[in-house]
Amino acid sequence: MGASTTSRLNLAWLASNELGLLIVTAGFAGLFLALTPGFGSPFNLYALTRVLAIDAMIGLAMMVVLVTGGLNLAVGAIGVAAVMVGGWGMQVAGLPILVAVALTLAFGAGLGAVNGLATVWLRVHSFVVTLATMSVFFGAMIVLTEAEAFNRLPAGFVALGKLRVFGSVSAMIFLTLAVGVLLMWLFRHSLFGRQVLAAGANPLAAGLSGVPVARMIIISHALSGALAALAGLMLAARNGAALPSMAGQLGMDWLLPAFLAPVLGGTLLTGGMVSVTGTLLGATLVTVLSNGLLQLRVGEFWVQAFLGLILLIAVGLDRLRASYLERRR
Repeated sequence: MGASTTSRLNLAWLASNELGLLIVTAGFAGLFLALTPGFGSPFNLYALTRVLAIDAMIGLAMMVVLVTGGLNLAVGAIGVAAVMVGGWGMQVAGLPILVAVALTLAFGAGLGAVNGLATVWLRVHSFVVTLATMSVFFGAMIVLTEAEAFNRLPAGFVALGKLRVFGSVSAMIFLTLAVGVLLMWLFRHSLFGRQVLAAGANPLAAGLSGVPVARMIIISHALSGALAALAGLMLAARNGAALPSMAGQLGMDWLLPAFLAPVLGGTLLTGGMVSVTGTLLGATLVTVLSNGLLQLRVGEFWVQAFLGLILLIAVGLDRLRASYLERRR
């Protein structure tokens, strides 16, 4: 029986989405190493891991809402609004770095909770709610800050964004991995993780079983807001300033990495299934592709078009996975 179970586990791993992503990423990395010598340089590895750390965190911020069957289109707006609060705390109010970071995370969680509460109370899909709050949060931030950057942040905070490990690896990647490990434990071993997965898979059945579905939705959105704020802090540390434009107009620049990483990683858009490892690997694939294509001097617009095509393919595969799981149920 033990050997049979081990054999089935090995077969499941060989057929897993994670292994496929690992193989594809390794293949593209090998191709880029062969085609351009700059891809494997210490400077490029540092730049790549620094971008990967932030994009993966953005993907995790979207993932924790996707698992409920919802969306958070305001992930970029929350991230930039929260980090502008943190920038004000550090530069204007003179708060210690740790206090300002805690304030930023709490503010991001609060904005995320607003999305969750509005979704539950209005009984509409979070797509509609977060589409509206994306404009509200971003617009309010622009009005309150008068679109001025906070570019005199403490040297200790900025140094964190430039810290290197092993000479060519951004220290921020280890922060993202630590958050990934915590989320993995949360979804696999905690009561919250089991309840949120149940709520995402079948809200009606979960409610009848005693799962507080509304509470799970609100907490998931609050967690998404906190992770978006953390991604904003990492981006501010990298840039050396808190900029109103660092997530693009209305935070739109974050939407593509936010969707690509979890959807490529196997998180279902319909909810009920999540893969933290897959999200991290999906973000790695996207970062390697973007970096490698830019190293080959492919135009940035072509890179964006290629990534959009990958997202369409990933959504198609997501629908096939959802149909397969529905048949199995």
